[in-house]
Amino acid sequence: MPDGSNAPSFRVTPRAAAQVAAIAAREGRPNAGLRVAVDAGGCSGFQYRFDLEDAPAAEDKVFASLDGTGAPVFVDPVSLDLLAGSELDWAEALIGAHFAIRNPQAVSGCGCGASFSIG
Repeated sequence: MPDGSNAPSFRVTPRAAAQVAAIAAREGRPNAGLRVAVDAGGCSGFQYRFDLEDAPAAEDKVFASLDGTGAPVFVDPVSLDLLAGSELDWAEALIGAHFAIRNPQAVSGCGCGASFSIG
C-alpha cells in the first residue's frame, strides 16, 4: 500500500493498469480510474463489478500498478476485505479479453469467472 497502512493488500498488474488507461482514453476521460467492487449476487454468492470513474470516493483506497504506470484502481473498504491478497490482471483469450481477479479467498467460482464464494 502506498500510504503504509495495514489495510488488506491488493495488487494491480501493469497490463491491467495500461488497459484501464487505454479504455479511459477511448472514452475521452484520460484521468479516470477503474472502480473494482464486490457485490452480493451472481451464481456463487459474490460478483465482481468494474466501472470507469473520474475520481475515487473519500473512503476508497487507491492502487497503482506494480510498476507505477497506467491508470489508478479504486476499491471501497468493504470490497477490499473480500479482495484481500488479490491481483487484478488483464486476460486475453480466444473467447475475448477481460479484467481478471486472482482472489486467494475464493474457494469456488462460476464458469465465467465473474462470481465467487468464500469459504
